[in-house]
Amino acid sequence: EWLQSVQAMMILSIIFSVLSLFLFFCQLFTLTKGGRFYITGIFQILAGLCVMSGAAIFTVRHTDWHQASENTSYGFAYILAWLAFPLALASGIVYVILRKRE
Repeated sequence: EWLQSVQAMMILSIIFSVLSLFLFFCQLFTLTKGGRFYITGIFQILAGLCVMSGAAIFTVRHTDWHQASENTSYGFAYILAWLAFPLALASGIVYVILRKRE
């Protein structure tokens, strides 16, 4: 079912984001000076890609769930998901570029 795949993608994105946060704190204390936060950035980029996949699947398949009418709208969570995608992607890129200072 397509709705379960959307839910799975969103849950995976949450898991990747939380892992990214914990890895950031771990790397903050263990990484040597000048090191880059590659692992944190990769997990954050994966979170962004999962959000994009889930939102894209929902965009394509939502007409199977709701019949098209004048009263139907996507809602705030749909817009929030599409806003979270570029923010998570940008955050991941910043983590990859970021170097640890003293």
